[in-house]
Amino acid sequence: MDAATVGLLVLIALGLIVLAVIFTFIPVALYISAWAAGVRISIFNLIGMRLRRVIPSRIVNPMIKAHKAGLPISTNQLESHFLAGGNVDRVVNALIAAERADIHLPFERAAAIDLAGRNVLEAVQMSVNPRVIETPIVAAVAKDGIEVKVRARVTVRANIDRLVGGAGEETILARVGEGIVTTIGSAESHKNVLENPDAISQTVLSKGLDAGTAFEILSIDIADVDIGKNIGAQLQTDQAEADKRIAQAKAEERRAMAVAREQEMKAYVEEMRAKVVEAEAEVPHAMAEALRGGKLGVMDYLNLQNLNADTDMRQALAKVGDDDEPIKDITKK
Repeated sequence: MDAATVGLLVLIALGLIVLAVIFTFIPVALYISAWAAGVRISIFNLIGMRLRRVIPSRIVNPMIKAHKAGLPISTNQLESHFLAGGNVDRVVNALIAAERADIHLPFERAAAIDLAGRNVLEAVQMSVNPRVIETPIVAAVAKDGIEVKVRARVTVRANIDRLVGGAGEETILARVGEGIVTTIGSAESHKNVLENPDAISQTVLSKGLDAGTAFEILSIDIADVDIGKNIGAQLQTDQAEADKRIAQAKAEERRAMAVAREQEMKAYVEEMRAKVVEAEAEVPHAMAEALRGGKLGVMDYLNLQNLNADTDMRQALAKVGDDDEPIKDITKK
């Protein structure tokens, strides 16, 4: 192989590499697709997208869909939304769906809804086809003390004008639950709730629960109504049990105080007895002092001893008389 042939092959290879780089950097296929679809976008604009770090396919393909749907959207609007971090394809799909459903939705509002973190396409679909949200079981107590459990279905439709800054589904569910609890709590009897469950729907709807939310409540339907516990009776039982425990505690306190008082009195009696014994111990000393001082004679002392002996004998006979058996034995003798 001569040098001319080698040089020609090298030139061809270099040419292919240059063409590959050009076709990679310049989206010629997208330009041809846009030109075939009737979207007039220059090749220099596509190159500018590359330089602005914008993926051309994320702009050209939605632009083709918008042009076919007859939406007046420019590439600058799509590029600015893409650079802001939005989903261009979803916004264009939402605009097409809104156009078909005859819903007024400008591009700026759709872009704002998308940048706010909400699914603008889902919001448009919900505006056309309302969604049914089922609440969890809400338990409330009527005035007669009977618990009533209610589960409701809320039909909502997205409000495009309030999607930015409006409250979500959680707020709707919380407000509906609050309305259900208020309605059941104001009922005189649980039977009234069972007989007229539509009263709950009417009361809740009249409160305007969709104010400040991103939805419009179309209807509230009661799906299920069940009877729960007798909360009033249970509360009374718990109160009676608590009162009983309090009374038992107070009675135990009084018993403990009585036992303590009894022990105090026993100690006081023993103290008095000790004082009596101590006083009796002073009698012999006093008698001895009286004998030494001549205030008491020997005969007086002997008479006192005889009197004490006679008293002891009488007490012994009295003890024998208290027992029936000894008395019977004495009689037999």
